[in-house]
Amino acid sequence: MDKPKLMNYSRMKGVYDAHLGEIMKHAFINNELGMLYGSPNMFLMIIQQHKPPFIINDFRLGLIAKGQVVVRVNLVEKLLEPGMLLFVGPGTILHPVSFTDNLEIYGIGLFDDFPMPQMPSAFNGQVRDFQVKASDEDVATAHHIIDTIWHIVHQSDYNRQTVSCLVAAMMHLYDGVYRRHTDMLQTSQSREQTIFDRFIQLVNQHCAEQHQIGYYAERMCLTERYLSTIIRQTSGVTAKEWIDRALITRIKVELMHTSKSIAQIAYELHFPNPSFFSKYFKRETGMPPREYRER
Repeated sequence: MDKPKLMNYSRMKGVYDAHLGEIMKHAFINNELGMLYGSPNMFLMIIQQHKPPFIINDFRLGLIAKGQVVVRVNLVEKLLEPGMLLFVGPGTILHPVSFTDNLEIYGIGLFDDFPMPQMPSAFNGQVRDFQVKASDEDVATAHHIIDTIWHIVHQSDYNRQTVSCLVAAMMHLYDGVYRRHTDMLQTSQSREQTIFDRFIQLVNQHCAEQHQIGYYAERMCLTERYLSTIIRQTSGVTAKEWIDRALITRIKVELMHTSKSIAQIAYELHFPNPSFFSKYFKRETGMPPREYRER
C-alpha cells in the first residue's frame, strides 16, 4: 500500500485554483468548506494529481446520484451506488479504485475554520465512516439541503451561520438514516458478518495500542480461536493480517506526515523498543522505517 496523502484544504484549494475555469460550475471551496455539485471533475483531478490513498482529517458528507464508485475505506472495499448517503470523518483512509463514466456526486467537506454545529452521535467520534442506502425521500431531502447550501455560498452576503444550521440539519438526517440502517443490520445480518464488521471497527479504533488478537477477542467476548476462524472464513484474510494492515497504515501516516522520531513513534504505538518496531515495519513493507520516510 502506498503512503496516504493528507487531503486537506490547502491541497484541494491548489487543484481548484489551477483548474478554476473547468470546474467552477460544479465545485466550490473557501477556507471553511468545499463542495462537489454533480460533476466529479474536481474529485478526478485530485486523484490524478496526488494519487491515492488519501487520509482525511475533517468531515465529508455526500450522496451518489448516478453511476458507481469502488473505493477502499479504512481497508474495506465498498461499492457506492445511486441512493447512498456517505460520511467519512477524521482519520479515515480513502483509496478510490474505479468509477463509471456517468458518475454524479454531491457532497460537502467541512474544514478547520467551519463553525461546527452540535453534532449527533454518529458524528461525535463513535463512527469513523459509513455508506448507507437511503430511501428516495431521505435522498431528496439531502439533495435539497445541499442545493440550498450551494445557493448560499455563492451569494455576495454569504451567511456562515445559516450554512452551519443547514449542515446540522444534514448531519441529523444522516444520523437518522445510519441508525435505522444499523438497527436493520442487527436483525438481518448473519452472526459471522456482524462479528467481522465489529472486529474491523475495533481494529481501526485500537490498532495503535493493541496489536494482538487476544485483546479484540476479549472485547467481543469470544475465544481467540473462534474469532480467528470467523474472520478467515468471512474475509479470506486472517485476523492478524487485518491488524497488521491497519497498524502499518497508521505507521506510514506517522512517518509521512509528522516529524516524530522513529523511537517516539515506536513508543506511542506500543512497541517494546525501536529495534523491534523497525524489524516489524521492514518485515511488513520490505524497507526500514527511516528509508520509507526518506523516500
